[in-house]
Amino acid sequence: MSEFFAELFSYPFIVRAVIVGILVSLCASLLGVSLVLKRYSMIGDGLSHVGFGSLAVATALNVAPLSVSVPVVVLAAFLLLKVTENSKIKGDAAIALISTSSLALGVIVISLTTGMNVDVCNYMFGSILAMSKSDVKLSIALSVAVLVLFVVFYNRIFAITFDETFAKAIGLKTNLYSMLIALLTAITIVLGMRIMGVLLISSLIIFPALTSMRVCKKFKTVTISSAIVSVVCFFAGIVISYVFATPTGASIVIVNIVAFVAYWITGLVLRKAWLR
Repeated sequence: MSEFFAELFSYPFIVRAVIVGILVSLCASLLGVSLVLKRYSMIGDGLSHVGFGSLAVATALNVAPLSVSVPVVVLAAFLLLKVTENSKIKGDAAIALISTSSLALGVIVISLTTGMNVDVCNYMFGSILAMSKSDVKLSIALSVAVLVLFVVFYNRIFAITFDETFAKAIGLKTNLYSMLIALLTAITIVLGMRIMGVLLISSLIIFPALTSMRVCKKFKTVTISSAIVSVVCFFAGIVISYVFATPTGASIVIVNIVAFVAYWITGLVLRKAWLR
C-alpha cells in the first residue's frame, strides 16, 4: 500500500490536483450545506456555465484563464442574486437564463477561434493535467481565503440559512451575507472547474451535503460530516481515476453516489432502530 501511494504521489500533476482538490472540496462542501438548505444548490451549475463562457473568452484572448474567470463569475453571482431578489424572475429560472446565455456565448467564441480542441474538453469534463503551478498557487490562496471567511462568519451564515426574516429582524445585514455566500461560491466554482469540469462541478456542492443529511440532523454536524465526506470521496475518486484510467471528475461523482447510497441506507436503519 505504501509503495502504491509513493508511486501515486511521485507525479507532480497528481500532487497539484490533490492539494487543490482537497481545498476546493472543503470549500464546496461547507458552502453546499447552506445552498442546499436554501434550495439554491443549482447555483453551482449555473455559475459553472458562466465560468465556461469566461474561460472561452480568456482562451480566445490568450490570457490566464483564472484571472478572467474569477471576476466574471463573481460578478455573475452578484447579478444572479440581485435578479432573484428584485425581479419577477426567481430561483431556477434566473439560473437557467444566465447559465444558458453564458454557455451559448462560450460555444460561439470557441467555434470562431480555437474550435473544440483538447483544452475545451478539459474545461467541459475536467482534467487533473489542467492544473499549472501558477494555477495551484492562486487556487491555494483563494481556497484558504474562502475557508477563513466561512469560519469567521459561520454564525451569521447559519442564521440566514435557516431564517433570513428573523436574522433581518435582529439586525443582521442579510443582503451582505447573502452576497458573501454568493462570492465564496463563485470562487469555489471557478477553482473546481479545472479538475471537475463545467458539467460536474456542481456535484461537489450538492452531494456531500445531501449525503450527510441522510444521517445527521444538526447544522453543525451536517457541515462537519459534509466536509469529511467531500474530502474522502475526492481522494478516493483520484485513486480510482489513477488505477483504472477513468476521467477524474466522473470518478469522484461515482464515489459520491456510492457514499450517498451508503448514508441513505444507514439513515433508514438508524430510524428503524430508534422507532423500536
